[in-house]
Amino acid sequence: MNKDLLNIEVQNFIKDNLNSDIPSLSLKKSPFPTISSKELAEQVDSKKRCEHKLTLWFETPGIYYPPKLAIEQASSEPAAKYKSNLIAGDDVIDLTGGFGVDTCFFAKKANNVTYCELNKELSEISKYNSAVLGVKINYQQVDGIEYLRSSDKIYGTIYIDPSRRVNTKKVFLLKDCEPDIIINLELLRSRSELLMIKTAPLLDIHATINELKEVSSVHIVSIKNECKELLYLVDSQNCGNDPMITCALIGAIEPMTYSFRTSEERNYGITEYSDPLDFIYLPDVALLKAGCFKLITRDFSVHKIQQHTHLYTSDRLNSLFPGRKFKLKKVWNYGTFIKEQSFKKANIICRNFPISPEDLKKKLKISDGGDEYLLFCINKNNELIVLNCLRN
Repeated sequence: MNKDLLNIEVQNFIKDNLNSDIPSLSLKKSPFPTISSKELAEQVDSKKRCEHKLTLWFETPGIYYPPKLAIEQASSEPAAKYKSNLIAGDDVIDLTGGFGVDTCFFAKKANNVTYCELNKELSEISKYNSAVLGVKINYQQVDGIEYLRSSDKIYGTIYIDPSRRVNTKKVFLLKDCEPDIIINLELLRSRSELLMIKTAPLLDIHATINELKEVSSVHIVSIKNECKELLYLVDSQNCGNDPMITCALIGAIEPMTYSFRTSEERNYGITEYSDPLDFIYLPDVALLKAGCFKLITRDFSVHKIQQHTHLYTSDRLNSLFPGRKFKLKKVWNYGTFIKEQSFKKANIICRNFPISPEDLKKKLKISDGGDEYLLFCINKNNELIVLNCLRN
């Protein structure tokens, strides 16, 4: 850490240059003799990246920012808040602390929180920032797994977010991440009442459940309809072969959750499908990731349009449906739409349709934007149709 970056005149410079071009800023001569242009540009860039992702850090004066990769890999503030409500016990350890976002929110819920991080710079930065934020954390600049192995202590919660970037390459399997969860699984289980593992959104949920064994629940966290992270909870008291899957939808208002068991979804049958009615629904990406396609027809009183078309419909609006909601204006057969369409601008969405949105925009010469939505899909009679909708 270059603590000269914390001087008031330097902090003002960083704040005043948040909208500056970063490459240009890094090439200009630094106005501060003990600080390089690269350091200034890095602080500006990383602070700017926190504006919407980590508002507490962004709005707190005197925060020291790490390189952008650490910001990219850190949990977002809403996701960290959500996770903090899942921890158990008063002794919590974060084995892969990083920038310290998750650890900070754990410390707002538990009295004894330990942070482990092998990277010396990140550890120093996080420790400094926690003092600025007024959060009490026990900092250990060590390998988290080795620290765990060095004592017999049992924690209420062990949290681990293995790195999915190994030797600069992205990896997606648990066994390929660092640290290796699978090889250390027995140790992690034996030292925790609750083990919480964060993984990449692309990881296959059911394959990971089989790999971990005895998963008690899985949380799929989406923020503004973008899947951000998967959380696997291993609870020694409540493990089984049919874990609860919770979809957590985080947006501008309070998080909405929807939970189900995989056996429920597997065993629930849809006997018939529906023509498009007055309202159309697109499930949030968290539900799609969870593979929840049938139960939501029961729980939200909607009908599915076709087995493989994950669009839903009803004649009355269900404002609680976990996803986007539309008012249907008109339905076309795809061939008729091609002949009659006069749209110059619209938002194009495809569900179970043989042509991509990008190719449709080119073919139809429709630009993105506006209030109109065109949903291209296959109906219950396996016909290509187009739904003209407005957001509800």
